[in-house]
Amino acid sequence: MAEPGFAIRVVDAIDRLPADEWDRLALVDAAAAGDAAPALPGNPFLLHAFLKSLEDSGCVGGRTGWQPQHLVLEDADGAAIGFVPAYLKGHSQGEYVFDHGWADAFERAGGRYYPKLQVSVPFTPATGPRLLVGTTPGADVRRLALCEGIKAYVGQTGVSSAHATFLTPDDLSAMDADEYLHRTDQQFHFRNEGFASYEDFLGTLASRKRKVLRKERREALAPGITVEWLTGADLTEEAWDAFFDFYNDTGSRKWGRPYLNRKFFRLIGERMPERIVLMMARREGRYIAGALNLVGGDTLYGRYWGCIEEHPFLHFEVCYHQAIDYAIAHKLAVVEAGAQGEHKLARGYAPVTTHSAHYIRHPGLRQAVEDHLDFERREVERRQEILARHTPFRKGED
Repeated sequence: MAEPGFAIRVVDAIDRLPADEWDRLALVDAAAAGDAAPALPGNPFLLHAFLKSLEDSGCVGGRTGWQPQHLVLEDADGAAIGFVPAYLKGHSQGEYVFDHGWADAFERAGGRYYPKLQVSVPFTPATGPRLLVGTTPGADVRRLALCEGIKAYVGQTGVSSAHATFLTPDDLSAMDADEYLHRTDQQFHFRNEGFASYEDFLGTLASRKRKVLRKERREALAPGITVEWLTGADLTEEAWDAFFDFYNDTGSRKWGRPYLNRKFFRLIGERMPERIVLMMARREGRYIAGALNLVGGDTLYGRYWGCIEEHPFLHFEVCYHQAIDYAIAHKLAVVEAGAQGEHKLARGYAPVTTHSAHYIRHPGLRQAVEDHLDFERREVERRQEILARHTPFRKGED
């Protein structure tokens, strides 16, 4: 380790780490806000309960290609003062920051790309802390020590690389200063500017865009469809069974085999029900579509969608319009609607840049990736500028 007095150890199951200590260091916005902390502080995907549910359900571990290798930073007395959610991976599935091309090129050249270390929340393209150090004095030093610990893991185990995805500014800054390569990508987020209602939000759009969205919402619900928000005790087994059918239908079409199983949804429903909002659409007394959202800090995180009946605009209604309604009603500042999707732009979700950092051991591969990322960052920035000119918001014409 570069920092004297610190040590790193590796734990192969989050169940071996105390939930209260993990969550204390993960819920950074609660620590920073003090008495002003939100009712549901922190990023929900970093909670011990969420990560443990992934492991307990078998969605990670076993033969999934996601082997838990959580890093623990300890002080001279052996007390845990930092954590990293990390996984040894034998493939590049379920990450949403794609490096298949890097792997193919390196292996064609005779190298071995897998296994690699993935610092992330599995199957979750949501920005959040990865270097869990809290906010007490010395956090920056602990953050740098964890950066060094990740590099030490790569060197000692002989894996090809380490990849930390969907980073916060603090984590990115630490990794930028420590030989990690910086990568950018793009998502679309809604920002609640203190709106009192959806109509208040529509007032910020150009008149033509307002008419389109009003018509879209009317048509989505016209065939007698209603939408319910289910959270807490309302998360019944009937609702989870229906949602799991929707999730399986979408997952089978998009990924071939869905990443998550029914047990995982049951576990998070039991362990963190106040964090979950299912947007469920009914028609003629039965659920026909739904979307899973999680709540944390000032953000609603949209994750999975599916349906068993196709209706015009129903996807947009359940995933995007209802999420805006919820954020406004609950005074949440942001809706993160998941990865990709330029169709979100027309519905009031603006382009934002996401960040990742990559440590690559082989100097030749590192140089090739660095050259590629220089070009890719410029392209992301150019695309961001173009999309920003095509948002639906008023530009002075009405």
